[in-house]
Amino acid sequence: MISSLIQKALENIGLIDPSLFFVFSLIPYLFFLYWAQKSSFIPNLALLGFRLTLLFVLMTIIFAIIAKQLYDGELTDVDPLHGAAEAFLTLSDALIVLGFAMARKKLVVNNS
Repeated sequence: MISSLIQKALENIGLIDPSLFFVFSLIPYLFFLYWAQKSSFIPNLALLGFRLTLLFVLMTIIFAIIAKQLYDGELTDVDPLHGAAEAFLTLSDALIVLGFAMARKKLVVNNS
């Protein structure tokens, strides 16, 4: 009885369009960016990386549409487009890490 209810619930969850969750997840991220630009705790280079994450999201959407229109497939199935989208994420992540690494190094030098 309970397992059939769980199975039914999972089937219903599978029918939900995940794109709404994707859109709604941007709202707290935008609040984070607003807070981050007001904060003195986040280095400017890292803040740029966090902002570029939005470019990654935009490019992922664009490349997913191109994959669907040109190749009639998902973005994950079209390697050149998927790789190009992931390159934006790599760039943003690299800037975040570099920004914090440079701030840490500067902090250590100032405290010596």
